[in-house]
Amino acid sequence: MPTLSVMSPGDYVRHPSEDWGLGQVQSVDGNRVTCNFEHRGKVTINSYVIDLDLVDLPDQH
Repeated sequence: MPTLSVMSPGDYVRHPSEDWGLGQVQSVDGNRVTCNFEHRGKVTINSYVIDLDLVDLPDQH
């Protein structure tokens, strides 16, 4: 099952098979997740095809 249901703007993700670095979710529209990756830039992912890995960053307060 895609992680789409638990993703929201501001979340951090990694692509499971590409070394694009850390990505931040910019928007979620149905199965389309737009992310800004460190080494790839802005990419729109079809969450039915690619199951992005959510990254739990330590609180930096």
